[in-house]
Amino acid sequence: MTRTIVASATREIVIGFDQPFCVIGERINPTGRKKLAAEMIEGNFDTVIKDALEQVAAGATMLDVNAGVTSVNPNETEPALLIKTLEIVQNLVDVPLSIDSSVTAAIEAALKVAKGRPLVNSVTGEEEKLEAILPLCAKYNVPVVAISNDETGISMDPDVRFAVAKKIVERAMDYGIKPYDVVVDPLVMPIGALGDAGRQVFALLRRLREELKVNTTCGLSNVSFGLPHRHGINAGFIPMVIGAGMTSAIMNPCRPQEMEAVRAANVLNGTDANCAQWIMTYRDYKPAEGGAASLASPAGGGGGRRGGRAARAGAGAATE
Repeated sequence: MTRTIVASATREIVIGFDQPFCVIGERINPTGRKKLAAEMIEGNFDTVIKDALEQVAAGATMLDVNAGVTSVNPNETEPALLIKTLEIVQNLVDVPLSIDSSVTAAIEAALKVAKGRPLVNSVTGEEEKLEAILPLCAKYNVPVVAISNDETGISMDPDVRFAVAKKIVERAMDYGIKPYDVVVDPLVMPIGALGDAGRQVFALLRRLREELKVNTTCGLSNVSFGLPHRHGINAGFIPMVIGAGMTSAIMNPCRPQEMEAVRAANVLNGTDANCAQWIMTYRDYKPAEGGAASLASPAGGGGGRRGGRAARAGAGAATE
């Protein structure tokens, strides 16, 4: 059974087909969040602290940490800022962290100070990235997110995306990195722009599980980008991708509707033994008054994904 182990200084988490779905909190990311970016540049980490605590309280299994505040000289500015952000977060909460950057120097700097066994986010199928990131993951013995695009960009053909994922897994093995330490992102496309995006990712997930036997992740809210009431789409998407074999997602755990979908899928998938987590969370649950009125809530929002990753995947991130 495929088991990807991540850890903080005090807590170990297993990502796997027989484990509860791993929720990787997306909020510590300045991409598309002008206020947060400005704060981080000024050395103000109040929002970072608030987001870290709120996401863990809401049920996040891990936290993604990104410090890509500017595209100007990121090789010079991002490493120090990522180190500072990472140190603040890992001293504040006990969940494992995902180091999220498109800057190799920043990833290497963060790995030097990271406690436990973080997840590196990410590597693509581009030769330059493979040769830069995989040796770091091997050196520090950490797992890595593998995004299914390469020098040709993001293919609309799921077979091509599978081939890129396979290439990354094979190249990782050349560096001594086992397939269970490669967490593949099959790239979720916006369903509003590509009508068969859902079917594509479901088919890809089954192949990744059955043929490559790897764990998987995604920027979950990409699927609803551009649509009204995004959280409804996201909440419907969650149990479907879990059923198809996805084992983690980078998402906003502070959205109750989406976290309910995660917890319900864990119950129905048999990874919440005796429904214990569901019962503990919802034993005193009372429906909010005026439920019908909630359907009229403003559309949009909900944290499109983030970071260097959003730029690499070509999906827009929601603004604050």
